[in-house]
Amino acid sequence: MPTRRDPRWPRDFHHRRTSGLLAPAQAWELLRSFPSRADRAAAQVPVVDALPLPPAGPGRIAVTWLGHSSALLRVDGVTLLVDRVLAGGIPGARRRLTAPPLTPEQLPRIDALLISHDHFDHLDMPTLRRLPRTTRVLAGAGSAPWFARRGFTDVTELDWWESVPVGTTTVEFVPAHHWSRRSPFDTCRRLWGGWVVTGADGRGVVHAGDTGAGPFHARIGARHRDVAVAVLPVGAYAPRPLLRGVHMDPAEAVRVADDLGARRVVPVHWGTFVLSGEPVLEPLERVRAEWARAGRDPDDLWDLPIGGTGVL
Repeated sequence: MPTRRDPRWPRDFHHRRTSGLLAPAQAWELLRSFPSRADRAAAQVPVVDALPLPPAGPGRIAVTWLGHSSALLRVDGVTLLVDRVLAGGIPGARRRLTAPPLTPEQLPRIDALLISHDHFDHLDMPTLRRLPRTTRVLAGAGSAPWFARRGFTDVTELDWWESVPVGTTTVEFVPAHHWSRRSPFDTCRRLWGGWVVTGADGRGVVHAGDTGAGPFHARIGARHRDVAVAVLPVGAYAPRPLLRGVHMDPAEAVRVADDLGARRVVPVHWGTFVLSGEPVLEPLERVRAEWARAGRDPDDLWDLPIGGTGVL
């Protein structure tokens, strides 16, 4: 039986966009800006084996970066996997720059899979196929039919500012300055966003998903007063005139950390796929420089290698 769209949701979410979409000529300009194959090959992105994972039981927060925006969050004994993409390539970026730090089968048992939006670098079907279909999935409004057609039986759709309990944590879907699409025929049909995971002790972890800088982040910070760690995208920002509305650059990411009230930041969304024009290592170099320029404690910048874990 076909899965129907929840009548609560509109046909699409174009009205939630805060910037325009690229015209074909602009998309071609973006493609032409990509660093050369030789430059990609020369970039040495730090990677370590993610296993064994450091212990992170109740009262602890652990963030493991799995490459690009994929992250394993362990908060107060609850294990959440965000934007899992562990495949060797995706449409538009056929080959990873760096191998995944573990296989899907090596992941610990997860309590929920969190999907920020449906772009291929955040929602990868070959990786998804290797998950049990009973896995609990949290995603933006309009997403349930897509997952149901692929056999997933426990899918919760959330609007911005809606939350659900997962074990001892509360997981809230929050706004992002972005958009969604998996084909030419479903632009903005599924809502995009980020996540705030709050443990029993009130400390929160933000995973911002894909987003430009903007007023949403100050609103998130005002709503969540104890953000211990923010996982923020710092790559895929050049050419700046084309991508400013949907991707932060490193300087903006540091300012967004202030807006969120986040003490610590894990920079992600770089070093895995070539999706834009900046040199491969530039996001890491720039976020370190901007962090120092802002006078922030260097120990609070968790500039993890792929596969690395930070623990509180």
